[in-house]
Amino acid sequence: MEISWKDFEKVEMRVGTIIEAKQFPEARKPAYKLKIDFGKHIGFRKTSAQITRNYEPQDLVGKQVIAVINFPDKQIANFMSECLVLGAVGDHNDIVLIEPGLEVENGIRIG
Repeated sequence: MEISWKDFEKVEMRVGTIIEAKQFPEARKPAYKLKIDFGKHIGFRKTSAQITRNYEPQDLVGKQVIAVINFPDKQIANFMSECLVLGAVGDHNDIVLIEPGLEVENGIRIG
């Protein structure tokens, strides 16, 4: 399905740095709770990510990622997810995070 450029521009993808990552045992599928810093204009957002196959929590802290920040909040178990971290999804849900190739300012828009 094709979308228009105008539709694409509505998706607000931003770069942020993971500042906290911990296990999320209440989730139905294995996941981590992440806290991401999107810079001074956007601030911090929380999310849940099913990235346990390829990442350990201690390896995620300090990693820059790309996330959609203008979806409505979503309740996941006892946790409110405030953004969607983007990743490439393999056949067995082995997600690889999408990240900038070089370090950039938190909050910078992807377009």
